[in-house]
Amino acid sequence: MQDKVVVIVGATGGIGSALTHKLAPTGVRLVLAARDAVRLTTLADDLPGQVLSVPTDITDPKQVDTLIKKTIAEFGQIDILVNAAGAGILKPYNSLEPADLDKMLDVNLKGSFYTTQAAAEEMQKRKSGHICNVVGILGKHSMGMAAAYSASKFGVVGFSKCMAEELKRFGIKFTLFYFGGVDSPFWDNVNLKVDRKKMLSPETAANAIFFALSAEPQAVPMEINIQPDSHLFF
Repeated sequence: MQDKVVVIVGATGGIGSALTHKLAPTGVRLVLAARDAVRLTTLADDLPGQVLSVPTDITDPKQVDTLIKKTIAEFGQIDILVNAAGAGILKPYNSLEPADLDKMLDVNLKGSFYTTQAAAEEMQKRKSGHICNVVGILGKHSMGMAAAYSASKFGVVGFSKCMAEELKRFGIKFTLFYFGGVDSPFWDNVNLKVDRKKMLSPETAANAIFFALSAEPQAVPMEINIQPDSHLFF
């Protein structure tokens, strides 16, 4: 991992933050992206090594383009992209407003697509790269109250698999992560009764991503599915 350039989108979230602390001591060069500039700066100041923070709203393609350009200007390359950003709206299908669906598609689907597309363009030039999209278990299995959320996450799976087919000849790997409930700020504004003590920790999710990134060059960990034993999908 030494000297690899790792772009983490959603760096200030539960999984993203845990991953930055896992990766920083390994000698990687980190690029942190999130919307909140203050929290992003605080996180970057707490990490050792070379860290670039770029406040970014991934729903805006121009801001995503700026993120990639600043990464290349600072470090010259992108080796790894981790899409860990996301938003959650869980409510009955007939209570969903058009704005709810727009938000799920804009953040979870379009935002992930824009960042994946932009990073892949740079990786393709070097014929090397690894893209990690944190999908969540509701991108593989359906659940009541999650119509808009699952629609966005199933979409991420769809475009990721299509792009993986197109880009494998350029040496670009894709790994999809289907984590069950993770005790992160994601749940702070979700109006559902959940026992967060029984969820996965952000550190468990970060360890799984680190495992995928540390795999030997010829190995492609295509999908990783980890769920709490209190809530299993098969």
